[in-house]
Amino acid sequence: MYLTGTQTLIIILSVAAGAALTRFLPFLIFPDNRGVPPYIIDLGRMLPPAMMGLLVVYCLKDATVTASPFGIPELIAIAVIIVLHKWKNNVLLSIGGSTVVFMLLKQTVFS
Repeated sequence: MYLTGTQTLIIILSVAAGAALTRFLPFLIFPDNRGVPPYIIDLGRMLPPAMMGLLVVYCLKDATVTASPFGIPELIAIAVIIVLHKWKNNVLLSIGGSTVVFMLLKQTVFS
């Protein structure tokens, strides 16, 4: 399916408007002269661990523990996440390093 020039323009303008709205909306909802509502502070405190838990469950949903390789690459990657995060306390390094280790294990050792 090919888009016409008008359809393409409408899509580009819609995406731009959505991006602008998500950038400016917090400043409109929470102006500088008002404090941040307590429920927003609670969400900011609770959502990051909840999202990490959700990502762990999602990433491990297809791990097979009853057949070879018995979830070993996943367990090694989890151990790498823990060690890197305790060592450097850097989320991007932990996630990136463990992803590289997992992919190397999956594509070379456990292929």
